[in-house]
Amino acid sequence: MDGQRRAFLKQIGVTGALAAAGATALTKDAGGAAGAGVGARPAAPAMPKNMVLVTFRYGEEYSLGIRTDKGILDVKKAARAVKSSAPTTIDELLALGDHGLSELRDRALASGSPRLFLDDKDIAYGPCVTNPPKIICVGLNYRRHAREMAQPIPDAPVLFNKFNIALNAHQGVVRVSAVPATEFDYEAELVIVIGQRARDVSEAEALSYVFGYAVGNDFTARDLQNRSTQWMIGKTSDGFAPIGPWLVTADLVGDPNKLKIECRVNGELRQSSSTDDMVFNCAQLVSYASALMTLEPGDIIFSGTPEGVIAGYPPDKQVWLKPGDKLTTTIEKLGELQFTLA
Repeated sequence: MDGQRRAFLKQIGVTGALAAAGATALTKDAGGAAGAGVGARPAAPAMPKNMVLVTFRYGEEYSLGIRTDKGILDVKKAARAVKSSAPTTIDELLALGDHGLSELRDRALASGSPRLFLDDKDIAYGPCVTNPPKIICVGLNYRRHAREMAQPIPDAPVLFNKFNIALNAHQGVVRVSAVPATEFDYEAELVIVIGQRARDVSEAEALSYVFGYAVGNDFTARDLQNRSTQWMIGKTSDGFAPIGPWLVTADLVGDPNKLKIECRVNGELRQSSSTDDMVFNCAQLVSYASALMTLEPGDIIFSGTPEGVIAGYPPDKQVWLKPGDKLTTTIEKLGELQFTLA
């Protein structure tokens, strides 16, 4: 890391530490732990652990599932069966915390009742987070990707956004034929999901605010992205943010900056790298974003893409994506996200 970036992150870290120190009396008075960070709810609910979660369609609604050795636990059906008040959607889980969900899972597994479990081949997936308050994205956050784009390594995270209309799911469809563009490109990305309200948190504590991680693809129309200096219009068309299928709790992932990440188009490997090539790691991204805005449970951060995007090819080698193409994004420990273009 060069001197400018080190000095910048040091400044952000000091700001977070000072803010946290100034809030110590408030958090102690409210019954919270010292150093929780300005804006952290003192009585934040306990985030679930040891879970691989999935959102699937339940009639006209989304419902919560948990992947187990016996199949996908239908949380809503299990909660009704035992009259549990455990969360039955990802929105409820992010708001309430575990709130009996671990106990419900254990009771369902102990019961052995096959009617409480679904085959993952039979479910219609939804986005693993369905209503994020914010979708934050990070540009040029892999060193080799910045180089292939002939861009300097950023001195600070380059942030932009998507809107919820862009959310898409595993086995979903991105209707590129409805978008006034032709230069469609993939971006395999690790998605960070925030689990507790955070403001001015230090790098040291940042990952304790993370609920979990998921596979994402920051799908992009390059000709729209490059129409102006603002990237948003090339990033947030309908369906341009597929995430899932699994939302893996943070404890099962461990270090998020040591994960293999890949993207394939019609079976051909296009991106293959590791999250250790990030310019700003996950803790730095959460800390930096929380210094600029309050992060809320359910916020998601697309943490950047590695090298291998079409935009990084020589112009005579750029063959843009088209209807009929099938994309597969894979991240170690998190699974495989598939979607199709139409």
